[in-house]
Amino acid sequence: MKKKEILVALAGNPNSGKTSLFNSIVGTHLKVGNYPGVTIEKTEGLLKYKDYKITFVDLPGTYSLSPYSPEEVITKDFIVKESPDVVLNVVDGTNLERNLYLTTQLMELGANMLIALNMYDEVLQQGTKIDFKQLQRILGCHVVPTSAVRKEGLTRLLEHIVKIYEQRIIISKNKLGYDPQESDPVALAENRYAFINGAVAETVEYLDKPIKTITDWVDALVINRLLGIPIFLLVMWVIFQLTFQLGEVPMGWIETGITGLSDLVSALLPESLLTSLLVDGVIAGAGGVLSFVPNILLLFLGISFLEATGYMSRAAFVVDKLMHKVGLHGKSFIPMLTGFGCSVPAFMACRTLKNPADRITTMLIIPFMSCGAKLPVHLLLISAFFPAHLAGNVLFAVYIFGILVALLSAFLFKKFLFKGESEPFVMELPPYRLPSLKYLFIQSWIKLQLYLKKAGTIILLVSVLIWGLTSFPGLPEDYSGEFSPIEYSLAGRLGKIIEPTIKPLGFDWKIGIALVTGIAAKEVVVSTLGTIYSLEDADLEDEEATALKDKLHRDPVFTIPTVLALLAFVLLYVPCLAASAVFHKEAGSIKYTCIYFVYTTGAAWLAAFFIQRLAALFF
Repeated sequence: MKKKEILVALAGNPNSGKTSLFNSIVGTHLKVGNYPGVTIEKTEGLLKYKDYKITFVDLPGTYSLSPYSPEEVITKDFIVKESPDVVLNVVDGTNLERNLYLTTQLMELGANMLIALNMYDEVLQQGTKIDFKQLQRILGCHVVPTSAVRKEGLTRLLEHIVKIYEQRIIISKNKLGYDPQESDPVALAENRYAFINGAVAETVEYLDKPIKTITDWVDALVINRLLGIPIFLLVMWVIFQLTFQLGEVPMGWIETGITGLSDLVSALLPESLLTSLLVDGVIAGAGGVLSFVPNILLLFLGISFLEATGYMSRAAFVVDKLMHKVGLHGKSFIPMLTGFGCSVPAFMACRTLKNPADRITTMLIIPFMSCGAKLPVHLLLISAFFPAHLAGNVLFAVYIFGILVALLSAFLFKKFLFKGESEPFVMELPPYRLPSLKYLFIQSWIKLQLYLKKAGTIILLVSVLIWGLTSFPGLPEDYSGEFSPIEYSLAGRLGKIIEPTIKPLGFDWKIGIALVTGIAAKEVVVSTLGTIYSLEDADLEDEEATALKDKLHRDPVFTIPTVLALLAFVLLYVPCLAASAVFHKEAGSIKYTCIYFVYTTGAAWLAAFFIQRLAALFF
């Protein structure tokens, strides 16, 4: 008797809608991008259907099973070694010829294959007709039309999976019009393409005059040789404006709530170390980071929208010419864009770059992208020292400055360290698709959950640690020195040691401590400053609880030149420990890791120094 568990592997090209179909079937919600390299590792989802427990495994998107990239290796190894009961091959119905190359390779492996002809609603809109019965006879497997977006054809897919598993559908394998055992790779590839061309010619009927789609109309504008980059900059500028303009009011509400909570705890509990820990450590530290949740959510929504519509692929395409001038190409811009969210997946996305010089160069410049963890620091400083109508512009300038430093660095690396020609850049531009609001909020909520989880773990722990370092040892009763209690503490003493190296940048020991702890996670810069300034205020009898940005505004150290220098330093210096560990693993060399640490920190120091000096001439 057969077991009631079915293992299904989803394979398909990037942009075929494979992960969207996976989400629609199992009800999980993962990142769905419109460019190769999003799904690096396999992801599982479980579904109970009738009497069966079906495990779906979403394999990395790949164009072939040739062992040239990690995606190809992962996909092929899973199918060969794990022997899934069914391989669900997701094929983009609007681009059948390209997608069928992977299909022929799956056929050669002898997989129990079922084809989901995805985006079939778009096939119909284009007026294309497909002879499914003939296509099934040629490919030797069943073909089910589906639409992941509209959730059409899903029940039929599940029914077919069960029938294949129960052997009620017999798979006719190896009905190929060529010899899959051909030893010459070139001849084998030619045979595959000849077979695909013949299969499409026999089964697909296109309109004589293709319908001009919305994608064609929009692309005529957004990937225009002259307008492409200005439009990209305009789109990003609008997102940053909305991040501040729409997020300002709820951010103020949260700040007021945190201040009120601090006052309430101080009033209810007697003065003690525990009260100080709660008020100055937990609430002022970790709690202060939460005030930026609305702004971060808005930015995540904006980036998710651009990814889901397919615009991010266009962004990589339009900057290709610019990237070539610095020795890279548009494909390197994809990990850089991913770096706006987090450096960890950005480093991993560099696996798609087959040229080692391009891959290492791209990894070395990713730290200059302003990731989501740096955003709270930028928001704190910008909201504290710039009026609301200028805040979005300043944030936009920070991001653009990071891109410019990255491009300059790439030019230097390719000129002196990693010489050689870049690989050719071929980029698929998927059709534009309007994502649902539900999808956008789910994607943004997933990213926000990671932020909140970090606030409740790493940031909380570091806040408590900083509270301890800034609270002990206390001043002796007979102390008559010039240090304040916080300067006398362990953190204060450590800060005084660091201070000479950062004083040329306009920074003091408090900023130095925040930058050091920020290596754990960039949000910790905010929580560290929150704890230090809360304890400093606690030493003053008449001080009332206020928002951190108001405390910074009162500190004479924080002038406009210093703030601009600090924005640049936080933007450029070495990313968090988790990202650094991934960099080392992906680079595979201690030499590159040393370059990574030295170059990012050195670039941050030099940029902050010159910005502080230049800004001092005007402010």
